[in-house]
Amino acid sequence: MSRQRTEMLKGVLEGIVLALVSAQPAYGYEITARLRGQGFTDIAEGTVYALLVRVEQRGLVDVEKVPSEKGPPRKVYSLNAQGRDYLNEFWRTWSFLAEQLDQLHQGDKQQ
Repeated sequence: MSRQRTEMLKGVLEGIVLALVSAQPAYGYEITARLRGQGFTDIAEGTVYALLVRVEQRGLVDVEKVPSEKGPPRKVYSLNAQGRDYLNEFWRTWSFLAEQLDQLHQGDKQQ
């Protein structure tokens, strides 16, 4: 992955993960698999787990420990009300930025 793409992704990965969890609660590996299924193939599991710790500490997700057949209980993450508010703000900000960037891009094409 290019450095530019990596840096841009860092800025939005939290919103992407929260969007995935809002669609369906999941544990860390499931979230990583969904990201990869969406084309984010270069994201390391460690990156996702570190992000999940941060959003949990900030109170954006609820965590339920669910028994696992293959070892210790899994932490299943679901979006809570505070996380939903944060995600809504993320989408508003994303829409604004996308609109502004598109205008810049269209202006660049006309030159």
